[in-house]
Amino acid sequence: MKRLVFVILMMLTTVSLAQNKLFIYMDLKQTNDLKAYGVAYYALQHGIEVDWLLNYRGGSFMMNYNDVIANECRIRGVAFDEISGIQASRIYATVQDVDNNMDVVRLEKAPKIAVYIPPNYKPWDDAVTLALNYAQIPYTQVWDEDVLDGKLSQYDWLHLHHEDFTGQYGKFYGAFANAPWYIQEVATYEKEAHRLGFKKVSDEKKAVAVAIKKFVGRGGFLFAMCSATETLDIALASQDVDICDAVFDGDPPDPDAQEKLDYSQCLAFQNFKIIENPYVYGFSDINDPANNQVPFRDPSTDYFTLFQFSAKYDPVPTMLTQDQVNVIHNFMGQTTSFRRSLIKPDVIIMGEKQGTDEVKYIHGDYGKGTWTFLGGHDPEAYEHLVGDPPTDLSLHKNSPGYRLILNNILFPAAERKPQKT
Repeated sequence: MKRLVFVILMMLTTVSLAQNKLFIYMDLKQTNDLKAYGVAYYALQHGIEVDWLLNYRGGSFMMNYNDVIANECRIRGVAFDEISGIQASRIYATVQDVDNNMDVVRLEKAPKIAVYIPPNYKPWDDAVTLALNYAQIPYTQVWDEDVLDGKLSQYDWLHLHHEDFTGQYGKFYGAFANAPWYIQEVATYEKEAHRLGFKKVSDEKKAVAVAIKKFVGRGGFLFAMCSATETLDIALASQDVDICDAVFDGDPPDPDAQEKLDYSQCLAFQNFKIIENPYVYGFSDINDPANNQVPFRDPSTDYFTLFQFSAKYDPVPTMLTQDQVNVIHNFMGQTTSFRRSLIKPDVIIMGEKQGTDEVKYIHGDYGKGTWTFLGGHDPEAYEHLVGDPPTDLSLHKNSPGYRLILNNILFPAAERKPQKT
């Protein structure tokens, strides 16, 4: 009996070694990095497990060879190699060598994706939806009613972008109070808040923020960019205090609002000061508004650097920082970056503007889930203004900034522990 089991194991090993692999390299030789993520997701959708080779040729993907997936690569313009089982074994050996800062993470199941999208959404509002659409990765739109009704439990991953969870309508009042789009947005948000049983938009948005935090605590994966990163924590800290000026909600703010903030409720930040002036385009000193304008920044020298992590001991931040380069051109947003001194001590810093107090990319755990915040609005639009046309990602197929977004989309598909192959 033991001999029979041994023979069967040997046969299975031989079959495994004989199986050709589809190898999608992700270094500078890749023709379309962004579509490659879509191919990996497509494979997961069709029950094909994908090995993510951390720090190997830019964070490459490998799976059992399949004609359907190979054809999909060709259709989408993604470069790949068909390699033998022996060649694949050599790659695995290199990746898992204790002397190399590399490892293998097995991606097993396509995550269910939700994107928080208000009804006034415009194509320039959200770089993540641009990335998802270009990479051909499916997602579901959700908004406040869905969140408050508990529908986030149907999804693994949630994205927030250019949102204001403080109920101050993006602090656009000073510049756009009389603009038709701003007036329409206020009317839409007030109508929705009243329909859902809230007296004020700020109260409704705080309830949404709390529900999103609970989603993370129950095991969800949260990714946020731009103003959503900052305003989510501000809303969580101000659950029991009115921080909104009368121009936003019809009544004055609590005169002691700053002192009443509860930072223990926040995911990422602490000890920040809110900007109470309704005419100032900014929410808090997490992101300094005075340093958030082109006159104070030089686009030609504005870069941020990704941290390097140990692939074998820190697989999560390693996955989230996979890229073909580790120095990336910066990009602005309503919240461009985060002040280092206001970040909670247990937060993992993954990207920073070296020599400054600016942190660009952070990650942390809450309950059973995780959250990741990336400052800025659009990785391929340095200063993206209201009304600008959406970025054409066919012109940025290998964008390092957009790769950070797509790392977060595949991250929930990974095993909790690295898969040794």
